[in-house]
Amino acid sequence: MQSTPPSATSTIALASTLRDHFAGAVLPMWRGPGFNTALKLPYEALGGEDQQPLPAERYRAMACARQLFVFSQAGDAAHAQVLFDSLVHTFQDARHGGWFYSVDAQGAPLDTTKDLYTHAFVVFACAEYGRRSGNRAALDVVHSTSELIQSRFAADGDLFNAALSADFASVTGTPIQNPLMHLTEAWLAAREVTRDKTFDAALRRLADAVARHFVHEPTGCIAELPIGTDDNRLEPGHQFEWFWLVKQADAVFEGSGLAEALPRAFRFAQQHGVDRETGGVCASLDETGRIKDAIQRIWAQTEYLRALASHDEPEALAALPRQIERFQQRFLRPQGWFECKTQTGEVARADMPSTTPYHLATAYAALPA
Repeated sequence: MQSTPPSATSTIALASTLRDHFAGAVLPMWRGPGFNTALKLPYEALGGEDQQPLPAERYRAMACARQLFVFSQAGDAAHAQVLFDSLVHTFQDARHGGWFYSVDAQGAPLDTTKDLYTHAFVVFACAEYGRRSGNRAALDVVHSTSELIQSRFAADGDLFNAALSADFASVTGTPIQNPLMHLTEAWLAAREVTRDKTFDAALRRLADAVARHFVHEPTGCIAELPIGTDDNRLEPGHQFEWFWLVKQADAVFEGSGLAEALPRAFRFAQQHGVDRETGGVCASLDETGRIKDAIQRIWAQTEYLRALASHDEPEALAALPRQIERFQQRFLRPQGWFECKTQTGEVARADMPSTTPYHLATAYAALPA
């Protein structure tokens, strides 16, 4: 039997410590103090020092959906079912269709905007929950919400608007990169669980549209705003995230140009957006590679880990064990994590949002086991 190379053995062991921390420290916080048992919803955030919920002003559908994904993936069927039921009963708009953005501290509709980012996460989470549980209602939500996105959010050039009024009558946010990326993520998950070929066609059109409107030709990066927009920016974390998504898409994106662009984007983001001393990934760059926002957000670090783990080049895989160590030392603590740090390592955000375990879970799932 062939022995495992030392670097691979090291990576597996380091990845195992991340998963142990997630199972032993992160998940219990969101089953316990992070969960409002009266409303059956996750609180928006916990205090970094005491792990107690911050005063509730709102609860977002997207946060509930992300937690539904996390507990579905973790195999906690009972908690996942509670979250699914809460998502449907609390955030579904019975009058106009679709999903509310948020409810208030008592669970009444607060922000009734129809937000593409939110709708994408509903599809993504329900696909994972449906896959794990076999719940037909969850798969019905995947299909119905996807159909609503295509019919109501559609914009020129095969893109989708970022936000609409509660009744879908007016556009309040034109197409931007981030919701489109998460819609891609959602439809890849939906395609996998349903085997419905209509998702292949939808993904192909979306990939073509993103390539036409958002790819920054000199670098291969996918910009946050359509190319040509003033004061545009390139986020290293999103280049790593797109790199991983394109890897998962097999031949679905063939011909779009994304598969050719993203390796260049990875190299550009790694060169200009990753601190060589600490491994910290900055928030954003301008189109020449100069840092626009030096804050290091934990989600961008997790996307760098996931991209390294899925890379074909030996140098990337060789860098993974050290990057796991640097991430663990810089961003994790015994009872949770640090959400944001400055370039010099000071804590820039003290609380722990309920949305972050999704980033940890998706990154750790991509690491070797």
